[in-house]
Amino acid sequence: MKFTYTRIISYFLRGLLFITPIAVTLYIIYQTILFLDNLIPAPIPGIGILMVIGLITFMGYMASLFFAKPILDWFERGLISIPLVNLIYTSIKDLMGAFVGDKKKFSSPVKVQLSDTFIRLGFITQDDMSVVGEPDMVAVYFPHSYNVSGNVFLVPKDKVTPLIGVKSSDVMKFMVSGGVSPLI
Repeated sequence: MKFTYTRIISYFLRGLLFITPIAVTLYIIYQTILFLDNLIPAPIPGIGILMVIGLITFMGYMASLFFAKPILDWFERGLISIPLVNLIYTSIKDLMGAFVGDKKKFSSPVKVQLSDTFIRLGFITQDDMSVVGEPDMVAVYFPHSYNVSGNVFLVPKDKVTPLIGVKSSDVMKFMVSGGVSPLI
């Protein structure tokens, strides 16, 4: 009898391990699509998300036109002049720019020798720290595992070694997963 219960529990846990990541991923995708679709109320499901995608694409097109640049710069200066809005806007803009656009910040994975036996993986976010009086230092971002946060440390350049032949997205996945996802 005990053998049967143990086997059933083992099968249940194995099924849970298989189903949970799939179910959570599908749920997050579904909720994101639902949220985007409801941003612009439309009588036909799916039209709202198409309108949002179209609006974002149109805004990207407008931002790339030379005559729209002064208007967008004026609007941005207005946002930056408002104290609390300045903090929120510039933080979100910098974060988005770190992942998307011409100036991606997490494209330089490195390993940092913290002691003889302790190495940490991170991403160089600033090559030159002369502005704070540390020309021989670089800013390295160390993400936390299972969290959307991390720490930035100023590290001596000679303690930082670039990871060559490893994709930055694989390093980020490895670090955020707590080292569970393999470095491919």
